[in-house]
Amino acid sequence: MREDFLHYIWKYKKFQINNLKTTAGEPVVVTSVGQHNYNSGSDFFNAKLKIGEQLWAGNVEIHINASDWFLHNHEQDPAYDNVILHVVWEDDTEVFRKNSTPIPTLVLKNVVDEALLTNYQRLFAKENKWINCEGSFAATDAFVLTNWLERLYFERLERKSETIESLLQASNNDWEAVLFKMLTKNFGLKVNGDSFFSLAQSIDFSIVRKTQSNLQALEALLFGQAGLLNQDVENAYYSALEKEYQFLKVKFKLSNSNVLPIQFFRLRPPNFPTIRLSQLANLYATHQNLFSKLIEGNTLEDFYNLFKVSTSEFWKTHYTFQKESKASTKMLSKSFIDLLLINTILPIKFSYAKQKGQEIDAEILEIASLLASEKNSIVNAFNSLKKVSKTSIDSQALIQLKTAYCDKHKCLQCAIGNALINT
Repeated sequence: MREDFLHYIWKYKKFQINNLKTTAGEPVVVTSVGQHNYNSGSDFFNAKLKIGEQLWAGNVEIHINASDWFLHNHEQDPAYDNVILHVVWEDDTEVFRKNSTPIPTLVLKNVVDEALLTNYQRLFAKENKWINCEGSFAATDAFVLTNWLERLYFERLERKSETIESLLQASNNDWEAVLFKMLTKNFGLKVNGDSFFSLAQSIDFSIVRKTQSNLQALEALLFGQAGLLNQDVENAYYSALEKEYQFLKVKFKLSNSNVLPIQFFRLRPPNFPTIRLSQLANLYATHQNLFSKLIEGNTLEDFYNLFKVSTSEFWKTHYTFQKESKASTKMLSKSFIDLLLINTILPIKFSYAKQKGQEIDAEILEIASLLASEKNSIVNAFNSLKKVSKTSIDSQALIQLKTAYCDKHKCLQCAIGNALINT
């Protein structure tokens, strides 16, 4: 038995509300269960009850065992003097306020539907399961699942907007600077994401603004801060970058001591950091006001056109500084742009609209619905239970479901868990 289950029972009145009685035999009529409190203090504020012939307005405290009142030292806390009802599963002792007056106690154990309790126990059975409902996930009603996934998608956008808001504060509300940091991180993908983000953090965006009209200078800035210009390489392009970076380093008092190491290991050549940094430099050399253009874009085609960039000339025949390779135009692929849309562009547009008090949920959904589902271990595992992830809305929602609900056993706050418990 978990205390959050008792909160759920009380909050949604999942008990026999007629003929309720306290342990002292007084009848209880619940007019309002009160407001659920997730912070310190009583579990429910401002409940309205009739106990015996007396009308009460105050707080409700819930415990598995009545003795938990003393275990939590509530008898010493004057904040609990306004508790009008103690709701418990097991009544193992009488409880008192600080002034020694007894608090009426209601026992839920005998007034909860047996089927609800059985479903709850089945859901939380202690087995080695990936998620609690994995045996029942496939049977989830399609309407419940679709609506829940859409809600989870926006929950994930909200979570990402918190990161964006934090970056905004650190950047004096400079949206272009925040976009640069988030784009740089996502150009690094999973392997180099943190390294690329530390690289972006090491450069004041004003320096990017001053160098972005010169592609070679911008490449030198990114490669140099990434620690990629300290090798023993002999070619004209590398020497030019090295010379340019030394000039920029002195001019702008640059330091890369906090930049995390860049990785090449286990990456396909098109994802090498050299290629991604050159593409990023080309993107900013091509678009002087990238943030404004992203905000103005409202179709998938707008974004594909905006990100139609490749590397500089040297990288058409190289993947590293040292070794020449077969010539190829290394454009940003559609699948890569899709990842940028999912992880950077749509969250940025959502956060910006939120700050401006604008409603663009329908626009966000329309674009996200056109992007294919991501492929990762979480999405693959859900799909093995039921083929559910078709678009980026689904895959982002499933990541949110697993990390914010399943992993934390918040089944009672999940639409799927609720549906299973109330079957």
